[in-house]
Amino acid sequence: MKQCIKNFLKDKFYIFRVGRKFSAEIQISQRQLFHYYRDCAAKENVPPLNETGYSVFSQFEEDGLLLFIFAVIGTKSQTFVEIGGNDGVNSNCSNLVLNFGWHGLFIDADKTTVKRGINFYRRYPTPWHYPPKYICSKVTRENINELISGAGFSGEIDLLSVDIDGNDYWIWDALEIIQPRVVIIETHVEFGMNNIVVPYDKDYSYPGKHPVYHGASPVAMCALAERKGYRLVGANQRGFNQIYIKKGLADHLIPAKGPETTLLHPSTIRSFKLFDEIKDWEYIKG
Repeated sequence: MKQCIKNFLKDKFYIFRVGRKFSAEIQISQRQLFHYYRDCAAKENVPPLNETGYSVFSQFEEDGLLLFIFAVIGTKSQTFVEIGGNDGVNSNCSNLVLNFGWHGLFIDADKTTVKRGINFYRRYPTPWHYPPKYICSKVTRENINELISGAGFSGEIDLLSVDIDGNDYWIWDALEIIQPRVVIIETHVEFGMNNIVVPYDKDYSYPGKHPVYHGASPVAMCALAERKGYRLVGANQRGFNQIYIKKGLADHLIPAKGPETTLLHPSTIRSFKLFDEIKDWEYIKG
């Protein structure tokens, strides 16, 4: 009984602490900002993407970047799939769910964080939303399409987010069941401007043989995006969360960028030295 009470109080505190992030004031201010950007788009005078970032639920400034993008290009179904979404409360899609009423799917391999997310969405005090779906599973090239289709998602969605510290490149490469309009995906900035991908390993889990030896460089990810019909438009300040938009969606308002423009942060430049330890290991060209 004592443990049940302890867990209940812990959950209540978590909900209270997070709840301040979807207060009426925050929702109103974000709606105002959203419509301001829409007015800017109608006048074809929008600010640069890299000046729009901020964080409400995202780890870095992805919340602001995504709000700006969807204000400019519009939304369709307001659906998302987030692979590596942690508990679905502290992630790239959380703000869209909690403050804009989006619906979607969180996939994560950690049972504890998935359980915490499910419990949170059962209790959070905005009943006019309906909770996102969850899958607790390790994702691979072999199972990703089946996992998503089994949860009831297919065809065009607004947003795909991938952050699994490993096979991100290979998962996006294998994805066919959904066609996202916007993709935000983690790359490995330590690889600099090298066009390289760490070979696929379905059993990989971080940190593997070396904490830097996983994933794909921004250049390689950009090449994959190009093949899939997307353009790079920017990234978070440190460059590792790269953002791609389907070609043909507001190309003139949010123009394509080269990967080199996302690798300018001082900490990112310093991280290039970490590649020296593994520069002679096995890689595949992106």
